[in-house]
Amino acid sequence: MPDTNFPDWKPELAEVTDFLTAAPLRRLAAVLDADHLPSPSDELPPLAHWLFFLPEDKQSTLSRDGHPERGGFLPPVPALRRMWAGGSLEFLRPVPLEVRAVKRSVVEAVETKQGTAGPLTFVTLLHSLLVDGEEYVRERQNLVYLNDAPARREAKASMRVSERTRPVSLDITALFRFSALTFNAHRIHYDESYARQIEGYTGLLVHGPFQAMLLMDHLLRSFPGARVQSFSFRAVRPLVVSGPFELRLSQGNGQVEIWTVDDQGAECMAAKATLA
Repeated sequence: MPDTNFPDWKPELAEVTDFLTAAPLRRLAAVLDADHLPSPSDELPPLAHWLFFLPEDKQSTLSRDGHPERGGFLPPVPALRRMWAGGSLEFLRPVPLEVRAVKRSVVEAVETKQGTAGPLTFVTLLHSLLVDGEEYVRERQNLVYLNDAPARREAKASMRVSERTRPVSLDITALFRFSALTFNAHRIHYDESYARQIEGYTGLLVHGPFQAMLLMDHLLRSFPGARVQSFSFRAVRPLVVSGPFELRLSQGNGQVEIWTVDDQGAECMAAKATLA
């Protein structure tokens, strides 16, 4: 049986250098149907560093699902599926554009637990975005590896009260454009037969970071000019492209809560943010 336990997996830290420009931000704005087109004099919007420091794996090294082969920096977990389960970010200072930046990453923890359908391996990565040696963004990224698709739970309507709601409709074109923006070849976002027949979903899935960026966009549209200090999010259930869904927002206790609700009324991603 393949090894599924990697508690001592501690590869050397990984560093990637990139030049932060406005061009990818303008493409993201197009995908988000935003009116403002970023210029070189703007700051990097929160979460937009995900458009940089992209993987450059050779085509011949991709796995069947479109992800790079296991091993190297990430542990060689043999599970079929890898999901971006959530994360938390601190925005320590505004990030300028037209500068060279470094993304420094370490594997912080690897933990395997026994789930009802088999082992689940949780990997926590710690990323830092640096400019001239100074840290600007600190991020913890949570990945989960599993063999079976998440159990199809009965959709329970979200009971949270929303103060600001915005409907969104996505299709395969939007998923493709976001995949291209982030150089993400995972087939569950554009190959419906693969998503259904191999990974057991009911249709194409919206990317976890795409949902998070939509929630951030809803937050920034709701509070123009606000500065985001921290943002955390977690995936609750897969968001399948099957109809319009909603971005919802409420505030209280010094923070803002934002979440997505699918066409069945079920919550798919939940996020929290603090504003300056």
